[in-house]
Amino acid sequence: MDFKSTIEQEKGRFIDELIELLSIPSVSADPAYKADVLRTAESVKQFLIAAGAENAEICPTNGYPIVYADKITDPNKPTVLVYGHYDVQPPDPINLWHSPPFKPVIKDGKIYARGAADDKGQVFMHVKAFEIMVKNNHLPCNIKFLIEGEEEVGSSNLEPFLKNNLEKLKADMVLISDTSIIANDIPSINTGLRGLSYLEVEVTGPNRDLHSGVYGGGVANPINTLCDMISSMKDKDGRITIDGFYDQVEELSQQERAMLAEAPFDEEAFKKELKIDATSGEKGYTTPERTSIRPTLDVNGIWGGYIGEGAKTVLPSKAFAKISMRLVPNQSSEEITEKFRKHFLKIAPPSVKVEVRPHHGGEPVVTPIDSKEYLAAAMAMEKTFGKKPVPARGGGSIPIVASFENILGLKSVLMGFSLDTDDIHSPNEHFGIFNFLKGIETIPWFYTYYAALRKNLH
Repeated sequence: MDFKSTIEQEKGRFIDELIELLSIPSVSADPAYKADVLRTAESVKQFLIAAGAENAEICPTNGYPIVYADKITDPNKPTVLVYGHYDVQPPDPINLWHSPPFKPVIKDGKIYARGAADDKGQVFMHVKAFEIMVKNNHLPCNIKFLIEGEEEVGSSNLEPFLKNNLEKLKADMVLISDTSIIANDIPSINTGLRGLSYLEVEVTGPNRDLHSGVYGGGVANPINTLCDMISSMKDKDGRITIDGFYDQVEELSQQERAMLAEAPFDEEAFKKELKIDATSGEKGYTTPERTSIRPTLDVNGIWGGYIGEGAKTVLPSKAFAKISMRLVPNQSSEEITEKFRKHFLKIAPPSVKVEVRPHHGGEPVVTPIDSKEYLAAAMAMEKTFGKKPVPARGGGSIPIVASFENILGLKSVLMGFSLDTDDIHSPNEHFGIFNFLKGIETIPWFYTYYAALRKNLH
C-alpha cells in the first residue's frame, strides 16, 4: 500500500483541518473555556465520522466528555484501542508567545499553537491515518478511538468510564501517540513513563497582610518560610529529603543503565538549546537518567503577597506553591503524596500554619520491548524512517496507561512523533509538519505489521 503518495496528495487539507482543530481553545483547567472544550469534543467526533468511523458518540462523564468511535470490520481481526486527549494546557504566560496560542501559524516547517504537539496534532495523525486506510479499503485491524478531555487535569473521570464500559472498550492493545522521538533522524519508542504526585501547599502566618516596616522582623513571613521549607526538601546532592521517599525506588543495574545510555544524547547541544551554562540534578546520575529513571520534586508555581506593578511594602498573610513529584517504578502516587503531607507538616515552624491539598496523580509504567505490539511499532518506524527505533524511557507521565493495564488488562505502545524541543506546556508550543506527516505515514504500517504478527501466532 502506497500511503506516502496518498498523504502527499492530501497533506494540504490535512494541515488545514488540524489548524481548524487547534484554533479552538480547549483548556480543561479553566472553567472559562468550558464551551470551547465541549465544542472541541464535537469537532473531534465529526472528524472521526468524516474519516469513516462508526458508532461515533460523545460520552458524558462527571466532567468533560469522552469521544468514542470505532470501525469493526471483522471480529476475527485484532482490535486496537487508540487513546488520546483533546484538551490542552493553559497558554499562560501569553506575553511570551510569538503568535497568539489559538491562532495557529506555520513558520520554519512547524505549526505553532497550543496543543499542536500535545496532543491534538498527534491525535489527528491517527484520525488521518485511519481515513487513508478506510478510503483505500486497507484495515488490517478493528479500530476503536477513546479521546478524552481531561488529561491535562488528571483524567479523574476516565477510570470510572473504563470500569463502566469494559465490553465497549474490549481490545487487544492500546496505541498512544502522546510522547516524543529523540530526533527526526533518530526514531525512538517510549518504553516507560514516570508517575506523578501533584499537590498544592498553603502557608499562613498572621491573620491579614501587614505593613512590613511596622511588623517586619517580629512576625514570620509566609513566603520566606515557604521558600525555606521547599529548599530543605533537597540536600546538597540533589536527593529528596522526604522521609521514606526512596524506599520503593527501583535501582537499575549497571547493565540496564548502559542499555539506556545507548540512546544518543548531546549534553552540549542540550545546554545550548536551553541557553543554560550547566545541567543540574541528583548526584551520580547523567542528565538522561535524571530525566527518565529517577524521581523528582519540582515547584511548578509559587505566589503570595503583592505582585502587581510598582512597590507595596507588605508582609503577606499567606503564601502558596504548586509542587509536582515525578515517580519511578514501584513508587505509589498515593503513598508519596501522604509521605509529602506528613513531611511538610513536620518541617513547618510553629510561627505558621500549613495545609497540603492533593490534586491528582498517576502511576509509573514500564513496557516490554519483546512484545508483538512493540515489535510492530518498531517495524513500522523502521519502514518509514529507514532505521530501527531506539527504545527510550520517558520522563513525563500519562497516568491512564497504568489504568489501561489494571482495568482493561491491556498493554500500551507509546509511539509518539513529537520532539522534546516542541515546547509542550510552554509558550510557543509547536509541531513539525515533517513529524505530523511522518506519523500519518507510519501508523497504517503499524496496523499492517501488528495484524501479521498476530496472525503468525495462531
